[in-house]
Amino acid sequence: MSATPFADRARIDAFDKVRGATAYAADVPLPGMLHAILVPSRVAKGHLATLPVEDAMRVPGVVRVLTPDDFPPPPEPVRFPNADAPPTLHREIAFRGQPVALVVAETLEAAMEGAEHVVPTYEEQTFAATKRSALAVREEARPTVFGDAEAALARANATVDVEYESPTQHHNPIELISTTAVWAEGRLTIYEGTQFASGLKEVVARILRIDPGIVDVKSPTVGGAFGQKGWVQQQTAIVARAAMLTGRPVKLVTPRGQIFHLAKFRPNSTHRIRLGADADGRMIAAHYVSDQQQSRGGTFPSNYHAGPSRLYGIQNYYGGAVDYRIHTQPPGHMRAPHEHPACFAFECAVDELAYRIGADPVEFRIANDTRVDPQNGRALSSRYLNECLSRGAQRFGWERRTPEPGSMRASDGSLVGWGVASGTYPALVTATVASLRISADGTTRFATTHHEFGQGIKTAIAAVLLDGLEIDPTRLDIVLGDTTAAPQQITAGSWGTFSVVPTAALAVERMRAALSELLGGRQVSGNIHQQLAAIRRPYLTVDVSQLGPGQEAAALERLRRGQYAIAGPTFPEFTSMSYIAHFIEVRVEPTTRRIRMPRVVSVADCGRVVSPRTAASQVRGGVIWAFGASLREATEVDPRYGGFLNNDLADYVVPVNADIGEIEVDFINEPDLLANSVGVKGLGEVAMVGASAAIANAIFHATGKRLRELPIRIEHLL
Repeated sequence: MSATPFADRARIDAFDKVRGATAYAADVPLPGMLHAILVPSRVAKGHLATLPVEDAMRVPGVVRVLTPDDFPPPPEPVRFPNADAPPTLHREIAFRGQPVALVVAETLEAAMEGAEHVVPTYEEQTFAATKRSALAVREEARPTVFGDAEAALARANATVDVEYESPTQHHNPIELISTTAVWAEGRLTIYEGTQFASGLKEVVARILRIDPGIVDVKSPTVGGAFGQKGWVQQQTAIVARAAMLTGRPVKLVTPRGQIFHLAKFRPNSTHRIRLGADADGRMIAAHYVSDQQQSRGGTFPSNYHAGPSRLYGIQNYYGGAVDYRIHTQPPGHMRAPHEHPACFAFECAVDELAYRIGADPVEFRIANDTRVDPQNGRALSSRYLNECLSRGAQRFGWERRTPEPGSMRASDGSLVGWGVASGTYPALVTATVASLRISADGTTRFATTHHEFGQGIKTAIAAVLLDGLEIDPTRLDIVLGDTTAAPQQITAGSWGTFSVVPTAALAVERMRAALSELLGGRQVSGNIHQQLAAIRRPYLTVDVSQLGPGQEAAALERLRRGQYAIAGPTFPEFTSMSYIAHFIEVRVEPTTRRIRMPRVVSVADCGRVVSPRTAASQVRGGVIWAFGASLREATEVDPRYGGFLNNDLADYVVPVNADIGEIEVDFINEPDLLANSVGVKGLGEVAMVGASAAIANAIFHATGKRLRELPIRIEHLL
């Protein structure tokens, strides 16, 4: 495929979205639909003593109340991904908000009223609400170690020893979590916004003890996900069981307040970092220990070192990791799950070290470049972080910055701060399959692995298909998230485009070859649809599969079984990462200390940019989310009763338009042809990484206050 830049095409789903025509899983209309509401536990730990349902059954319209008795335990203990127990209904309570019953009714109103009439009693037990609780259980994970960090720190000319903290946070997408289940003619069909349709299919089948071959999962458009919908949700199998027991379609749209207690979330984490530099201003050592809150049985990894250990050429690194097991639902992935909090802490520590030795923060970062992966010595497939820093500094006007904190003022008297930070995220890839069919009637259908949840993966696929094939763009149907069309791999970790775009390119190549063979040298005018019509061929189909670098055929089998088939960032001959540099201006009002962000320049190295419009949108969204993570968002834990207090959008504060100014986005746009044939790498996650650190560094530059706990609020600056 040519390495020329891709055109800036409009999103192929934009028109439907702005006119409300895009169909989400909760929008599927089904005859005879029942509505459901979960009944959450009001205690954080204990045992269900009584569960009376008679009052609920007397509510007009209530059809059935499901209880733990409707889910007999499996014949032997079965572990499920990142879950304390099988995601159904249980009598043992592991966290506040755990569902104990499901009310099914003819109307949503009846289901809600019925749920209010289910009032269980509990045998309560003591619990740990935070990682600082006396009942929290501390567990150390295997550290990331290369070189000798302690020895290098001992000989360093300058060091910093700092601790940073990131709060518990929830995703809060506009689209709520929902499940609609249909049991008909011996098949179970589940409509749900999910990032892993095949995994959901397999897990639900295991829970319900049915053949996965009779389960279909359809996720036409996921809606906002950001990692929250990457795991099997607590409600999915419960709703499916309700459909099987009632013989009618059952729909549950989970209220936001319940989502805070059911869904995965970003865990609270603390990061103690010791950095050392030599006399030449080279960072020679990092000793970094992270800890995070964890549920009693959760498996969300403490993988906070994959990014920071590869940001610069630090040859001596110790990365410790600790879990504090408490009584909450398991935490999970949330946009740049480990890299966001890790690079917030690490890039602020780098800034502190630059100030300690009197170095310019941009020049200090550039001087610590590397061309190999410090963890293993492998070559980096491509790395343009220094180019991101240099170009960003030039576009931002960094040379006009005065380095002393508090030295810059706006015309209205506001304190002005300029901050910079780098970010990186692993380039990951999955095994992928696809089917491309072009028909004489003018339609094209491309069905493949992966899911669309607003990141623009359909637009990226369309760019490859339309660049390589002369087809009608208005009748192109791209099918994702549907287990009846193709086996579905989890879409997360910025590996969707990295995985599926090269597969689309391979399908284009195979289609062109198949068409050439079909025509047999005949010159037929028109586009492909017209050529097929001219030779009276109703359609032409090619099926392709693709593996990532170094992946073996077994990865395709795992894909077809609904298991993980992911590789990277360390491949047999190289390591592959994406990079970004953020330059941010903040203004702090001198009296109220209100913080605004009038100007941002972000420059990314994500390989070849396939869809410029959606790529720029991803970066802007990442920067805005980083502003929220830095200055607004924190889920407040209730230490008295467990659970979370601010479980709605009235109290969980997010950025508004008035907070954000101009966000200028640029791309290096250099293909990484070692990574794959198209030269693309991931962008969605790295877009956020480092931006919170740049904001915190800018606040220090504006005020002289080095604040190390997020979110930074007005009271911290008074």
